[in-house]
Amino acid sequence: MCDDLGYDDVCCGLKVGQQVPDFKIDIYDPVKKDFGEISLEALKKEGKWTVLVFYPADFTFVCATEFAALAGLYDEFKKSGAEVITVSTDTKFTHLAWHKDEKSLENVKYPMGADRNTSLSSLFGVYDEFTGLDLRGSFIINPDGVLLNAEINFYNLGRNMDELLRKLKGNVYLSKHGAEACPAKWKAEGDKTLTPGANLVGKVAEALK
Repeated sequence: MCDDLGYDDVCCGLKVGQQVPDFKIDIYDPVKKDFGEISLEALKKEGKWTVLVFYPADFTFVCATEFAALAGLYDEFKKSGAEVITVSTDTKFTHLAWHKDEKSLENVKYPMGADRNTSLSSLFGVYDEFTGLDLRGSFIINPDGVLLNAEINFYNLGRNMDELLRKLKGNVYLSKHGAEACPAKWKAEGDKTLTPGANLVGKVAEALK
């Protein structure tokens, strides 16, 4: 499916560190209560980070809990300079209906992408051709269009959206402090970081005290 949009050179499943081809996708916009389109090219021009959250299907169960968790953190994603786009192989019309009917989605304001021809899902390696559904894939793309984080879960395991936000904040911080590294328990700017070098070898515990 990737070659439908000219992605055959990277099909299927981008690797971290690769440039993401520009893409466009139809969306349902819960704020405008209308349909539209969003593109990576436009987001890059605005200097935004792009967070893609693929999920199996509308009107399902674990997905509703993920959407609610993501909605509660959406303002924090935006403050970090990112746009969040949820993506499934459902139509934009089904997105509208789910948003209207499911109370778990009442606070959702992020665009809901409709990948009907599965090209975008295939590009990121989350499309399951045996079920026709997307796996739970989360991807962070920097304002230059480079893929920096990738995570894929199976259908029945919901994601921790706080961890996705932590990863975004970490990448934003490191984009401005390239000589540093964020340790496992780093949460936000102001927390201790590591600066790799000869003096740090065998002294990580001491550096984090």
